[in-house]
Formats: sequence, structure tokens, C-alpha cells
Amino acid sequence: MPNSELVLTPNLRGHDWNFVTTWGLFSPKDIDEGTRLLLGNIIVKPTDTIFDLGCGYGPIGIVLGKNATSVDMVDKDFVAVEYAEKNAKSNGLTNAKVYLSNAFSHVPADAKFDLIVSNLPAKPGKEFFELMLNDAKSHLKPGGRIVVVFIAGLREYIKRTFKEIFGDFKKIAESGGYTVAEATLVD
Repeated sequence: MPNSELVLTPNLRGHDWNFVTTWGLFSPKDIDEGTRLLLGNIIVKPTDTIFDLGCGYGPIGIVLGKNATSVDMVDKDFVAVEYAEKNAKSNGLTNAKVYLSNAFSHVPADAKFDLIVSNLPAKPGKEFFELMLNDAKSHLKPGGRIVVVFIAGLREYIKRTFKEIFGDFKKIAESGGYTVAEATLVD
């Protein structure tokens, strides 16, 4: 039986990376277009504490975490968590914490972040999005940001929901059927 692991060596944000992934995880053969769009259009400060929601095998959290204070990465799939841990170590991240959580279900209630990022799934249902985004709001520090990438079909829904929950919506980039948007938590 052939090895089921795949190795990706993309150049993202001006650096070469090494990711090991496997079939059954999202976009196992290449970094997807939405992730590339998000990574190419987000600002990260060295003082940022980052939360990668639905990290998969880790490309967003690892790439952004390299230049931040810390990054927490969660996924509801234990295989994704295993690969994200492996990829964080192989890419030299010592400030990463990877753990199993269905959205924020296993995130400590008092955990607060400067930046929450996610490549939103296309079809989880509006109830899930609303729960997840309300939980995200409660885990942002004042002045913290949430930056997400999503398919074009969700644009109006995400815009409306961001405005309802965060009071803010800013489109950062759009390309190939994907949109990157940001909201800033203002108290």
C-alpha cells in the first residue's frame, strides 16, 4: 500500500514551508486558493496572540504564528490536530498550542486573543456560524480582530452577521470566488 501522507512545500508570505498532510483533510494536495488569499492579505503584529479556528493541518496558524507572540490552533478532527502539531514542530514553531475542539467548545472561557482567523467551511449551517461567531466575539480582546475567508455565496450572510455580532464588517480582498473580511471588536 502506498504511503498516504502527502508533502507540500509552498512559499507563503515570502517563506518556504513544509507541510505533511493526508487524504481526508481539507485540501491535502495543495494550499487552497482561499487560504492563499487570506495569508496574502492579513496584517499580523509581533505582539498578536492568534487563534486559528478549524486549523486543518495548520497552514494558516503556522504561517501567521511564526511572526506572532503565540498561536492556538483548534480543529474538531483529531487527525487534523495530529498533523497540525507535527507541522508546527517541523516548521520550528515553539509558540504554538494545538488541541481538539469543536469551534470554541474546549477553549478556556477566559482565553482572549488579538486575532482570530479562519477559512470558513462552505456548508456548516447558519446556526453553527452564529454560535461560532458569537463565541469568537467573547474570545477577542478589546480592539481584537476576526479575519475570515469564505466562498462568494456566503458574502451577504457573513456581511450581515458580522455587522450584527461585531458591529463591523470590512472587505479586505476578493478573488476567484473567495472573499477575505475583517471585523474589529470595539468596546
